[in-house]
Amino acid sequence: MAASSSALPRIAVLGGTGFIGRTILATLAERGHHLLTIARKEPADALPGEFARLDLTVDPPAALAALLAEHRIDVVVNAAGGMWGLTDEQMVGANVGMVTRLLEALRSMPAPPRLVHLGTVHEYGLCPIGVSLSEDSAPNPSMVYGKLKLQATELIATAVREEGLDAVVLRLGNVVGAGQPSHSLLGVMAGKLAAARAAGTTAELALQPLTAQRDFVDLQDTVDAIVAAIPSDPKAPAVLNVGLGRASSARELVELLIEVSGVPTEVTEVPAPDGTGPETEWQQLDVTAIEQAFGWTPRRSLREAVRTLWEHAAKDGSSPDAGR
Repeated sequence: MAASSSALPRIAVLGGTGFIGRTILATLAERGHHLLTIARKEPADALPGEFARLDLTVDPPAALAALLAEHRIDVVVNAAGGMWGLTDEQMVGANVGMVTRLLEALRSMPAPPRLVHLGTVHEYGLCPIGVSLSEDSAPNPSMVYGKLKLQATELIATAVREEGLDAVVLRLGNVVGAGQPSHSLLGVMAGKLAAARAAGTTAELALQPLTAQRDFVDLQDTVDAIVAAIPSDPKAPAVLNVGLGRASSARELVELLIEVSGVPTEVTEVPAPDGTGPETEWQQLDVTAIEQAFGWTPRRSLREAVRTLWEHAAKDGSSPDAGR
């Protein structure tokens, strides 16, 4: 990792305007880090630290390398990427092309910063109920997004193994918290509850069985894991899971959201689409390795995660797009 002019490393956050990126910035700002946010568009509201406009899907790697050198960056946190609202071709650029350019930029620097890259549980795909996915589990992504994120992880892991790149990939579970993207299931439900609350009416929610079981994890817990992974450790694995370590159904989280909101709600049960049946596969992460490597374990419950989601949604009724 490049030498810093102060006790705290100087950090650049790619995708700092997104759902996870904003909380990363807020947390690092509280700790006193020099911060640089790099994104395609400057947000309307101010972010901690400095901002630089750069589109990593099209701008040359040399431009990024020059920017990192100018700001004497010690660590790059890559919270950029994309899935929602993108075509398959756009997803390739946002998730693989961008990482390719990032790696080229780092390779060109005499003392490249450490890289903390945010991957996703979708790189694994699904597994039989009762199985926990460890970093040694064979990835078998079913979604295009998961396949592309896996390609990015493999590019970084290869650079660590063959080139000595100082980097780690954190495979995140399904993150829940303040600023939940409005297009996600919980974001949609929170928006409907907030609208009903503002109007003084009963919320009307139409729900499918929502039996899918996934590893949901609190946003602040997730960011704490990212912060824990900032210091270099040559002995740490190149890929680490970040999750609650427990699978929960989407229905459970929606019911928690209704409960913590206190909004009178009428739920209409909608049959599942034809051809779907009871859930036979799930996602649950084994988070033992990151505890051993960086001392991180999840501390917050799903109720706490949903409560912070609701408090934010009820306060301003809006949320930024996801950055992962």
